[in-house]
Amino acid sequence: MRELESLRRHYGGHIPGLLGARHSYAVLCPLVERPDGLHLLYEVRAAALHRQPGEVCFPGGRMEAGETPEQCALRETEEELAIPRREIEILGKPDFICNQAGFLMQPVLGLVSAAGFAAMAPSSAEVGTTFTAPLSFFRQTPPEQYAYALLPEVPGDFPYEHVGIPADYRWDRGRVEIPIWYWQGHAIWGMTARLTQDIARHLE
Repeated sequence: MRELESLRRHYGGHIPGLLGARHSYAVLCPLVERPDGLHLLYEVRAAALHRQPGEVCFPGGRMEAGETPEQCALRETEEELAIPRREIEILGKPDFICNQAGFLMQPVLGLVSAAGFAAMAPSSAEVGTTFTAPLSFFRQTPPEQYAYALLPEVPGDFPYEHVGIPADYRWDRGRVEIPIWYWQGHAIWGMTARLTQDIARHLE
Protein backbone atom coordinates (compact mmCIF):
# COMPACT_ATOMS: atom_id res chain seq x y z
CA MET A 1 0.00 0.00 0.00
CA ARG A 2 1.49 3.31 -1.12
CA GLU A 3 0.31 5.30 1.91
CA LEU A 4 1.79 2.80 4.34
CA GLU A 5 5.15 2.77 2.55
CA SER A 6 5.21 6.56 2.57
CA LEU A 7 4.67 6.62 6.34
CA ARG A 8 7.34 3.96 6.87
CA ARG A 9 9.86 5.97 4.85
CA HIS A 10 9.15 9.16 6.77
CA TYR A 11 8.90 7.85 10.31
CA GLY A 12 11.38 4.97 10.07
CA GLY A 13 14.40 7.25 10.46
CA HIS A 14 12.62 10.33 11.75
CA ILE A 15 14.19 12.21 14.66
CA PRO A 16 11.36 13.79 16.68
CA GLY A 17 11.32 17.54 17.05
CA LEU A 18 8.83 20.16 18.14
CA LEU A 19 5.56 19.72 16.23
CA GLY A 20 4.90 22.84 14.18
CA ALA A 21 8.26 24.46 14.95
CA ARG A 22 9.32 26.85 12.20
CA HIS A 23 12.99 26.74 13.12
CA SER A 24 15.45 25.17 15.52
CA TYR A 25 18.42 27.05 16.91
CA ALA A 26 21.50 25.89 18.80
CA VAL A 27 23.82 27.86 21.05
CA LEU A 28 27.09 27.03 22.72
CA CYS A 29 27.23 27.76 26.44
CA PRO A 30 31.02 28.19 26.55
CA LEU A 31 32.91 27.56 29.77
CA VAL A 32 36.42 28.94 30.25
CA GLU A 33 38.82 28.30 33.09
CA ARG A 34 39.96 31.51 34.80
CA PRO A 35 42.19 32.06 37.86
CA ASP A 36 39.11 32.36 40.12
CA GLY A 37 37.34 29.30 38.69
CA LEU A 38 35.00 28.44 35.83
CA HIS A 39 33.41 31.30 33.91
CA LEU A 40 30.74 31.44 31.22
CA LEU A 41 31.66 33.34 28.07
CA TYR A 42 29.05 35.74 26.68
CA GLU A 43 28.70 37.88 23.60
CA VAL A 44 27.09 41.29 23.24
CA ARG A 45 25.38 41.49 19.88
CA ALA A 46 26.71 44.15 17.51
CA ALA A 47 24.83 47.45 17.49
CA ALA A 48 24.34 47.28 13.72
CA LEU A 49 22.39 44.01 13.82
CA HIS A 50 18.74 44.27 12.84
CA ARG A 51 17.47 41.93 15.55
CA GLN A 52 18.20 42.46 19.25
CA PRO A 53 21.26 44.72 18.91
CA GLY A 54 23.28 45.12 22.10
CA GLU A 55 21.71 42.09 23.78
CA VAL A 56 23.80 39.62 25.78
CA CYS A 57 23.72 36.12 24.32
CA PHE A 58 25.64 32.92 23.74
CA PRO A 59 27.18 32.20 20.32
CA GLY A 60 24.76 30.31 18.11
CA GLY A 61 22.18 30.49 15.37
CA ARG A 62 19.72 28.63 13.19
CA MET A 63 20.43 24.96 12.56
CA GLU A 64 21.00 24.00 8.94
CA ALA A 65 19.42 20.96 7.29
CA GLY A 66 20.97 17.74 8.58
CA GLU A 67 22.97 19.53 11.25
CA THR A 68 23.08 18.39 14.88
CA PRO A 69 22.89 20.92 17.74
CA GLU A 70 26.57 20.24 18.48
CA GLN A 71 27.62 20.86 14.89
CA CYS A 72 25.58 24.05 14.68
CA ALA A 73 26.88 25.42 17.99
CA LEU A 74 30.51 24.76 17.05
CA ARG A 75 30.07 26.21 13.56
CA GLU A 76 28.41 29.36 14.83
CA THR A 77 31.02 29.83 17.57
CA GLU A 78 33.81 29.57 15.00
CA GLU A 79 32.04 32.06 12.71
CA GLU A 80 31.26 34.57 15.46
CA LEU A 81 34.31 34.26 17.73
CA ALA A 82 36.93 32.49 15.56
CA ILE A 83 37.40 29.84 18.26
CA PRO A 84 38.42 26.66 16.41
CA ARG A 85 36.01 23.81 17.05
CA ARG A 86 38.92 21.51 17.89
CA GLU A 87 39.56 23.75 20.93
CA ILE A 88 36.11 23.08 22.43
CA GLU A 89 35.30 19.97 24.45
CA ILE A 90 31.60 19.14 24.33
CA LEU A 91 30.40 18.30 27.85
CA GLY A 92 26.77 17.58 27.03
CA LYS A 93 23.42 19.09 26.15
CA PRO A 94 21.37 20.92 28.82
CA ASP A 95 17.58 21.03 28.61
CA PHE A 96 16.25 22.85 25.55
CA ILE A 97 13.83 25.77 25.53
CA CYS A 98 10.56 25.64 23.60
CA ASN A 99 9.91 29.29 22.82
CA GLN A 100 6.37 30.60 22.69
CA ALA A 101 7.10 32.03 19.23
CA GLY A 102 7.33 28.46 17.92
CA PHE A 103 10.97 27.47 17.82
CA LEU A 104 13.40 25.29 19.75
CA MET A 105 16.54 26.66 21.40
CA GLN A 106 18.97 23.78 21.93
CA PRO A 107 21.97 24.54 24.16
CA VAL A 108 25.29 22.73 24.06
CA LEU A 109 27.68 22.96 27.01
CA GLY A 110 31.34 23.13 26.02
CA LEU A 111 34.71 23.82 27.63
CA VAL A 112 36.94 26.19 25.64
CA SER A 113 40.64 25.43 25.96
CA ALA A 114 43.15 28.09 26.98
CA ALA A 115 44.44 28.11 23.40
CA GLY A 116 40.91 28.53 22.04
CA PHE A 117 40.18 31.42 24.39
CA ALA A 118 43.47 33.09 23.42
CA ALA A 119 42.60 32.68 19.72
CA MET A 120 39.21 34.38 20.12
CA ALA A 121 38.67 37.18 17.60
CA PRO A 122 35.02 38.34 17.57
CA SER A 123 33.43 39.15 14.21
CA SER A 124 32.68 42.89 14.20
CA ALA A 125 29.66 42.27 11.98
CA GLU A 126 27.96 40.16 14.63
CA VAL A 127 29.63 40.79 17.98
CA GLY A 128 30.07 44.11 19.75
CA THR A 129 32.13 42.74 22.61
CA THR A 130 32.57 39.68 24.81
CA PHE A 131 32.91 39.14 28.53
CA THR A 132 33.05 36.33 31.05
CA ALA A 133 31.25 35.94 34.36
CA PRO A 134 32.10 33.41 37.09
CA LEU A 135 29.72 30.52 37.68
CA SER A 136 30.16 31.17 41.41
CA PHE A 137 28.39 34.52 40.92
CA PHE A 138 25.30 32.86 39.47
CA ARG A 139 25.33 30.17 42.12
CA GLN A 140 25.54 32.67 44.98
CA THR A 141 23.43 35.51 43.56
CA PRO A 142 19.71 34.99 42.92
CA PRO A 143 18.49 36.73 39.76
CA GLU A 144 15.75 39.30 39.74
CA GLN A 145 12.61 37.43 38.66
CA TYR A 146 9.85 38.76 36.46
CA ALA A 147 7.08 37.04 34.53
CA TYR A 148 4.43 37.76 31.96
CA ALA A 149 1.25 35.90 31.10
CA LEU A 150 0.43 34.29 27.75
CA LEU A 151 -3.29 34.92 27.23
CA PRO A 152 -5.39 33.18 24.56
CA GLU A 153 -7.04 35.40 21.94
CA VAL A 154 -9.73 33.20 20.42
CA PRO A 155 -11.39 34.43 17.20
CA GLY A 156 -14.97 35.51 17.58
CA ASP A 157 -16.16 33.07 14.92
CA PHE A 158 -14.61 29.99 16.55
CA PRO A 159 -17.05 27.06 16.01
CA TYR A 160 -17.58 26.07 19.64
CA GLU A 161 -20.80 24.19 18.91
CA HIS A 162 -19.27 22.09 16.12
CA VAL A 163 -16.27 20.97 18.17
CA GLY A 164 -18.44 20.22 21.19
CA ILE A 165 -17.27 22.78 23.75
CA PRO A 166 -19.15 25.65 25.41
CA ALA A 167 -18.57 29.27 24.45
CA ASP A 168 -17.17 29.90 27.95
CA TYR A 169 -14.56 27.15 27.51
CA ARG A 170 -11.50 27.81 29.67
CA TRP A 171 -8.57 27.95 27.26
CA ASP A 172 -5.14 27.15 28.62
CA ARG A 173 -2.97 30.07 29.62
CA GLY A 174 0.78 30.24 29.91
CA ARG A 175 3.42 32.06 31.89
CA VAL A 176 6.97 33.00 30.92
CA GLU A 177 9.61 33.52 33.59
CA ILE A 178 12.25 36.19 32.98
CA PRO A 179 15.34 36.01 35.23
CA ILE A 180 17.77 38.94 35.09
CA TRP A 181 21.32 39.21 36.40
CA TYR A 182 23.52 42.30 36.28
CA TRP A 183 27.24 41.74 35.91
CA GLN A 184 29.75 44.56 35.44
CA GLY A 185 27.40 46.74 33.45
CA HIS A 186 25.83 43.90 31.46
CA ALA A 187 22.27 42.63 31.80
CA ILE A 188 22.01 38.86 31.35
CA TRP A 189 18.35 38.08 30.86
CA GLY A 190 15.70 36.12 28.99
CA MET A 191 16.59 32.78 27.40
CA THR A 192 20.30 33.37 27.97
CA ALA A 193 19.65 33.85 31.69
CA ARG A 194 17.38 30.80 31.80
CA LEU A 195 20.14 28.63 30.31
CA THR A 196 22.66 30.18 32.72
CA GLN A 197 20.34 29.46 35.63
CA ASP A 198 20.02 25.81 34.60
CA ILE A 199 23.79 25.37 34.37
CA ALA A 200 24.43 27.08 37.72
CA ARG A 201 21.73 24.96 39.35
CA HIS A 202 23.75 21.79 38.72
CA LEU A 203 26.97 22.97 40.35
CA GLU A 204 28.15 21.20 43.50
